Amino acid sequence: MKKIFVLMVAAILAVSVSAQQSDSLAVADVQEQAAATDGTSGSGADDPEEIWKQANEAYLNSDYAGAARLYESILDRGLFSMKLYYNLANACFKTGQTGKAILFYRRALALSPSNDDIRHNLAIAESYTKDRIENVPEFFVKTWVRTVRNTLSCRAWTVVSLVFLALVLALGLVYLLSQRLSARKAGFYGMLVSIVLFVVTTWFAAAERRVMLDRAEAVVMSSAAPVKSSPDNAATDLFVIHEGTTVRVVGTLDLWSEIVIADGKKGWIESSKIERI
Repeated sequence: MKKIFVLMVAAILAVSVSAQQSDSLAVADVQEQAAATDGTSGSGADDPEEIWKQANEAYLNSDYAGAARLYESILDRGLFSMKLYYNLANACFKTGQTGKAILFYRRALALSPSNDDIRHNLAIAESYTKDRIENVPEFFVKTWVRTVRNTLSCRAWTVVSLVFLALVLALGLVYLLSQRLSARKAGFYGMLVSIVLFVVTTWFAAAERRVMLDRAEAVVMSSAAPVKSSPDNAATDLFVIHEGTTVRVVGTLDLWSEIVIADGKKGWIESSKIERI
């Protein structure tokens, strides 16, 4: 029995170490990503790490426009992280670019859905938008499940699911190998509970991954954009949406995108007036 317990603890510790490593990668800043991508750490004006430092210094010195340019130059190199999106969003908000701020806050939130600072700043930025659109009511259980799911990132839920998988295996060994009836019962029922929790956390991880990879949502970048009844400039204007409003893209045709806003209204907008999250 002691050997089984040791094996169970060892499995959980192994997964825990994996969790720590995964989490450290999830919150790695742009310097670490640059080193991993380029394989070298370079120097001078073209070094992403140096640009990152310059951008942070510019922000601290209240040069928000300069900081935003430097942060965006890092994005142009194909590098990104939650911290980069978050800092860039803050700089854009400080310079009055509400649409860009909301865009980058939402990109940061997709990478770290449980981050309260991002949610707080996003709410402030959205309070500056002109459109006041009420969401279509949804079943409270769906809202509750999404709230629970958003407490952890996709990577974190994956690690938690692996922990429960390790518990399933360990408790299965207890059930199969233990000589005591009470231990076998504990192993059996514990294994059933762990299986259920493994399935739930795996589903949460998959759902968070879909959200992270889903680029159907977009932010209006134009100060005012008419939404039309069909993908044609001559079509009837259904309504007008403004900078910073988040929409969902459900279709595209040439230079037009079919969108749905939070209250369920649908129409066509020029693709150049929105940017995908």
